[in-house]
Amino acid sequence: MSVPPRRMGHTFTDPRLAAAIVDRLTFRGHVINTGAQSCRLKSTQDQARSA
Repeated sequence: MSVPPRRMGHTFTDPRLAAAIVDRLTFRGHVINTGAQSCRLKSTQDQARSA
């Protein structure tokens, strides 16, 4: 089971520990642009607009 980055603070109560873990997970990561719109990004933006 994966933990979304926005929930890391709930799983790891120390913010520095959560930041370090995210840093290790994303180190040397590559962004793959598919040219399609992200469903997650659209959903997040829609939620932000309605809040």
